[in-house]
Amino acid sequence: MCLDWTLLRLFPPLRATWALKGTQALVPITGRNAKRVLFGAIDLRSARRVVLIRHRAGQADAQAFLRALRRRYRRAGWLWLLTDRASAHTAPQTLALATRLRIRFVWLPRQAPELSPMDHLWRELKRLVAANRQAASIEVLAADAADWVLRLTPQQARRKAGMASKRFWLRKLLQNFWRPT
Repeated sequence: MCLDWTLLRLFPPLRATWALKGTQALVPITGRNAKRVLFGAIDLRSARRVVLIRHRAGQADAQAFLRALRRRYRRAGWLWLLTDRASAHTAPQTLALATRLRIRFVWLPRQAPELSPMDHLWRELKRLVAANRQAASIEVLAADAADWVLRLTPQQARRKAGMASKRFWLRKLLQNFWRPT
């Protein structure tokens, strides 16, 4: 499985948009720039996804996600999670909890988001769900974002996460070695 988190802000990320020639495109925003964090994981074989909405991306939040992941994969043996070296993931208490929950981490190289399928999925989420328009509230935006990730078909999830590509860097490993979780 691949694990990552992303930050959603109430103020929308601005992307290329259309406007009449000679006029600036307007994206109306109101209120304060609230934020929510989405923790997510995608099963590299089945493309099943797990998403958890939190207020922060701290150590306690990462641990809550590990517990949610273990509940979802209750009957599985050891879970192997491919992830970055975010401080919430590498904290000693998080690593100890992971061991108790029968979860092992496989660390991605630093500064290599292109290797993480969840990073690709988050990028698509922000482009399609959050960009250029403000949601009614941060709770609505977070719920819509989680719903978008979870409603993707396995084929759509694989494609948007870059896992369907013939050049996906884990393709051979998944075909020849990786046992199902």
